[in-house]
Amino acid sequence: MIWENSSYLWLLLLLPVLYGLYYWFRQVQRKKRDELFDERLIHQLRKNYWSTGDKVRLYAILGALLFFIVALAGPKIGTEVREIQRSGLNIMVALDLSRSMNAEDVRPSRLEKAKFEINRLVNRLTGDRIGLIVFSGEAYVQAPITTDYSALRLFLDVSNTDQIPVSGTDFQAAMQKAIEVFESIDSQNASNVLLFMADGENHGPDYSEELEKLESLGVTVFALGIGTLEGGPIPIYDEQGRMTGYHRDREGNTVTSSLGESTMREVASTGGGEYFSIRRGSDTIEPLFPRLDELQRGEFSSQEYADYENQYQILMMIGLLFLVTGLFFPDHLNRNNSRKEKLT
Repeated sequence: MIWENSSYLWLLLLLPVLYGLYYWFRQVQRKKRDELFDERLIHQLRKNYWSTGDKVRLYAILGALLFFIVALAGPKIGTEVREIQRSGLNIMVALDLSRSMNAEDVRPSRLEKAKFEINRLVNRLTGDRIGLIVFSGEAYVQAPITTDYSALRLFLDVSNTDQIPVSGTDFQAAMQKAIEVFESIDSQNASNVLLFMADGENHGPDYSEELEKLESLGVTVFALGIGTLEGGPIPIYDEQGRMTGYHRDREGNTVTSSLGESTMREVASTGGGEYFSIRRGSDTIEPLFPRLDELQRGEFSSQEYADYENQYQILMMIGLLFLVTGLFFPDHLNRNNSRKEKLT
């Protein structure tokens, strides 16, 4: 058994308090009555009083409160088996974590905007599997391909440009890592997608062979370029996250990073996908969604899981029965009529 709102169970402590108050009130009443009236007179006035009925009414009302409080806490008892059919795409996102992604020509920064748009993509998924590769001079699988979207969001949230010690940007390393992922998974007849998100600056070796390998694996490569053609400086932050200046070259000039749009277009065209760009804070990833909808979705393994059924309705009904009993159960008996019936 589990509880939906277990904090309400603290209200059960009111039951002994209420019973104690009732007992104290009856004792005070009895004391005042004994001071004012003779015991024989009291017996004569209360000759039809039925103490057992009075106790039944008390315990019935307390029982009703008990069941109402437990019902309010939302007990879930037993199990409800459901079958889930999952179908969708296999999507790997390759996210550039090079220092140039800190540029703020796209607000609040290229990296933060990219992470926001990935979250927008995840929010739209319904059964698709998704994973995350991060890269700069090297590439790592930050989150394996999964349907656990909450876990992926956690891995995405901690991604930053200080994560990978090797500087520079190596597209080839990211694509090699994507190849390893797609070769290791069972696609279940679902389309494989690589979403390559970067600002287009590549300092690594040629990656044409890797794109051909991805194509042979049936992977559609979409490229998302983040940045402006005019570019912007690359800020430097200290350990407290405060900006201390901008990156400079050996001559002391401020380095400007601009969007390498031609490179990103080449990645998309060679990979059989399409190129999209985000040049302003108002641009979004949504133009990609119709293209994803066109791709074939495979049926992943069916899943069965047990869920607890909420049983508060039963407890409410029992509580109502106790309440009706407490309100209408008699605490007086007409003993005179019963005696007349016996005489006749």
